[in-house]
Amino acid sequence: MTPLAVVALLPTESTQQAIGYPTLFLLVLAGALVPVVPTGALVSGAAVVAFHQTAPFSLLLVFVTASLAAFLGDAALYWLGRRGLGSKNGSRWLEAIRDRAPEERLAQAQAKLSDHNVAVLVLSRLVPAGRIPVMLACLLAKWPLRRFARGNLPACLAWALTYQLIGILGGSLFPEPWQGVLAAIALTVVIGAAPSVWRRLRRRTGTA
Repeated sequence: MTPLAVVALLPTESTQQAIGYPTLFLLVLAGALVPVVPTGALVSGAAVVAFHQTAPFSLLLVFVTASLAAFLGDAALYWLGRRGLGSKNGSRWLEAIRDRAPEERLAQAQAKLSDHNVAVLVLSRLVPAGRIPVMLACLLAKWPLRRFARGNLPACLAWALTYQLIGILGGSLFPEPWQGVLAAIALTVVIGAAPSVWRRLRRRTGTA
């Protein structure tokens, strides 16, 4: 479900409060477990809707909902990954984490984790496609869940705040919520695609 669909399904503020926040929570939680859901766009879209509401604390509720869902989803995925490491047969969750962490990115994450420790977790959530390699590096370093959670909490707070600010920007630029949602989606797509485009350009320049 895209943020635009959320806007269409939540035409009133009372409906937004009754359905919108639980829906946002479940979608962000699912996106943390299955990293194909565009959670950043969802948070930005929800922030646009909240920005145009008159109900108090709407933006605060979006922030709390998104950061809590991201934190719990990351903790659950890390716990499943640790179970996979301790199992002789591994697990599909651990394999899924490995599949989404290319060797080059994993090596970089391990080096940064060794040098900067917990601070890398905060940056990993803000860098597109940076979360999974760093999580796998923590798993391979045999960090206990409690240590991972302590570092991941500020990472999730910073992530939710960043994408909420993108939504607030989109909401402030356009009079209609759907226009702001589209602008927020476009901006999050550009942010997400920028690192891969930059890497491709560097490879082409290096081989030229």
